[in-house]
Amino acid sequence: MRGEVDPHAAMFSYVSAERRVPVDHPLRSIKAYADAALRSISPTLDELYGKTGRPSIAPERLLKGQLLIALYSVRSDRAFCEQLDYNLLFRWFLDMGLDDEGLDQSNFSRLRERLVRTDVARHFFDQVLRLAKTHRLLSTEHFTVDSTLIESWASLKSLKKDGRPPKDGGDGTGMVDFKGERRTNQTHQSSTDPEAKLMRRGNRQPAKLCFGGHALMDNRSGLCADLQISDSRTSEPMMAQKLLARLRRKRVYAKSLGADKGYHSRAFIEHLRAHHIRPHIARIEGRTTPGLDARTTRHASYRTSQRARKRIEEIFGWLKTVGGMRKSRVIGIARTQMQAYLAASAYNLLRMSRLVPIGAS
Repeated sequence: MRGEVDPHAAMFSYVSAERRVPVDHPLRSIKAYADAALRSISPTLDELYGKTGRPSIAPERLLKGQLLIALYSVRSDRAFCEQLDYNLLFRWFLDMGLDDEGLDQSNFSRLRERLVRTDVARHFFDQVLRLAKTHRLLSTEHFTVDSTLIESWASLKSLKKDGRPPKDGGDGTGMVDFKGERRTNQTHQSSTDPEAKLMRRGNRQPAKLCFGGHALMDNRSGLCADLQISDSRTSEPMMAQKLLARLRRKRVYAKSLGADKGYHSRAFIEHLRAHHIRPHIARIEGRTTPGLDARTTRHASYRTSQRARKRIEEIFGWLKTVGGMRKSRVIGIARTQMQAYLAASAYNLLRMSRLVPIGAS
């Protein structure tokens, strides 16, 4: 027998989202960590709206919504709001009842502008790292630095030379005719995103409008200790110096720094030595650099750093394939930096939940 289907639903239903989420669901630990971090920055969230008072929709709920967008690779705020109407797990994570009204895409747009002005995303990112340090997941000695490219929302069609629009391709598709014209950052600028610059990762690679993403990784647990977005005018060693300076302002003094051959320069090695940081940097054969010779590379710690530094690609890979950072969804360095902080916070929370899972409070 196939059984019977009862078409008459019950008039009342007494069920909560808490009971529907499995006890061992990985999102429970992430929610517990995120709630603890949000409670710590509650005074900062109060300043988010200034004299206007607390809004009808709590900013904590919107911030946690951004975490879900990164964790579940939701393509946009509008798509997330649509899923929130029928996704029970999302409602539970945001502390919403089944009868509560959902969110609107405009709520995220208004929050994003305030986040850029008040730098709340950075405070949340720092608080997540403090929680990791409390659970002894964050090292204060050995780090790795590397960089990647984040494609801008702007298209090559938006490039203009000296304020003049480019020539039309003439095929009726809106393509731009750059034939016989050399495109450089000194002569061309995007009208969609002026802060995006033409960059490429190597020789024989196409140049695209991109931002530079620079990350600092903790070698102990593979957490993202810092993340900075820049344009093409700042070199990789210079951005690494800024990341280390921000680390020192947090009273964290690195003892070693791993990096690839792109950071093998005399000035950068001297900077590391001046701050008592051992340069565990991959050497370029044939280049002699004081401070990065056999006296450094002969030790087992150097070989360990060279093995550990490759794990930073896991951060870049997750941020791009899952966290939605392969191509920026916003315009400008400041907004992209805010998006990067939230995506990196989601990555750290996910890794913390796997290393030290905790129950919901």
